[in-house]
Amino acid sequence: METTTDKKTIETTNPANGKKLSSYNEMNSDQIEEIVQNSHQAFLEWKKKSHKERGEVIKNIGKELQNYKSELAELMTNEMGKLIKQSHQEIKLCSGICEYTAKQGPEVLKNEERELSDGGKGIITYSPIGIIYGIQPWNYPAYQVIRYAIVNLMAGNAVLLKHAANVTGTALLLETIFETAGLPEGLFKVVIISHNQSDELIKHKLVRGVTLTGSPGAGKTIGEKAGAELKKTVLELGSNDAYIILDDADLDVAVKKCVQGRIYNNGETCIAAKRFIAVEAIYDDFKEAFVKAMSDIKIGDPTKESSDMGPMAREDLREKLHEQVQNSVVKGAKILCGGEMPDGEGYYYPATVLEQVEPGQPAYDDELFGPVASLIKAKDTDDAMRIANDSRFGLGGGIFSKDEEKAAELAEKYFDTGMIFINSFGLAEPNMPFGGVKDSGYGREHGGFGMKEFVNTKSIMISNG
Repeated sequence: METTTDKKTIETTNPANGKKLSSYNEMNSDQIEEIVQNSHQAFLEWKKKSHKERGEVIKNIGKELQNYKSELAELMTNEMGKLIKQSHQEIKLCSGICEYTAKQGPEVLKNEERELSDGGKGIITYSPIGIIYGIQPWNYPAYQVIRYAIVNLMAGNAVLLKHAANVTGTALLLETIFETAGLPEGLFKVVIISHNQSDELIKHKLVRGVTLTGSPGAGKTIGEKAGAELKKTVLELGSNDAYIILDDADLDVAVKKCVQGRIYNNGETCIAAKRFIAVEAIYDDFKEAFVKAMSDIKIGDPTKESSDMGPMAREDLREKLHEQVQNSVVKGAKILCGGEMPDGEGYYYPATVLEQVEPGQPAYDDELFGPVASLIKAKDTDDAMRIANDSRFGLGGGIFSKDEEKAAELAEKYFDTGMIFINSFGLAEPNMPFGGVKDSGYGREHGGFGMKEFVNTKSIMISNG
């Protein structure tokens, strides 16, 4: 491991006012090695537990999240700026994931039997492999962690977490919640480390798998480093999800859900609605109503009920978003509302709509991780689907149509993306798989699929003579 002589500190900042919250010391190589060794020892005992025993602890984690919900919600809002009510919604989802995993885990992970060619018996087991290292982002500080940690604990693995620096407090509180719920010490540990130390951790012989939620660039880097060590990865990366509004859509529903899908979590969601593709027959009506609704969004203090949207999580993220907007305008896009950097404290950015969005502009090609919507006109349904798939990403997407059967057929046969929401916008469901294709990554979480991402699918064959 890398040796650190001088301890570096990480500072967290409240994005609503730019004021410092806390500071934390990065760990040195000895501390990291001790955590890894303890984690491995904890795994050796945990893997012997039955699925039911593991499930009971996971169920308790879900309950303990509710016991800490006020403290945890306030901390998440203070660290990354999401609306306080959305912090509470996130914690509710996390508890739901724990409940689902505890209930379904024993069935998903149970042994399977098959008859062998000689009449003997084959047994398939889903055996845990060891320490799974997770590198997670700041936008859903609790959910991103729960999503990978709970399924791996259910599978019998141990979990390490490198969280985004600006939500370090949330990471450490989650560690406390897990331990308070009765999870044996060492099975879930936070590592406060640098990128170089993280690279070394990926190489550690006791780390058996790596999962990342982040940008495509980060995914390529981590995938390459883990692949060089022959370690499996799950990568959940960014996207510029397309939401298609067909000519038979309920306009009121489409506008309401598209606005929610763009500004939820301050627009900082990998699976957020980002490109809005309306067919020509409904385009003008949708545009008028959508721009008005986006213009009416109230940005302000995320702890206040009157706010529709809080600040962006960091100053540098706001600056990058504004540059993407300006660059798109230089290349032909037109601002219909928003698009101006506000004065005053905090990292706020207005709900923004861009029109005349075309290939070659960041608003068309890239992910705009903030409350900026790209409005695109399509000739008809086929053209709308062509534009939707004209992306290097493929995480989520949406279709608005009163003909649900037709929309479902389009989703199944033509939409080249991982998750499609019909007459709604993208939020995770514990019982449905979550993940994408192309530059949006690979692997699946939720719906039972995540429990089998980091296991040894082991064949045991008992001959009949």
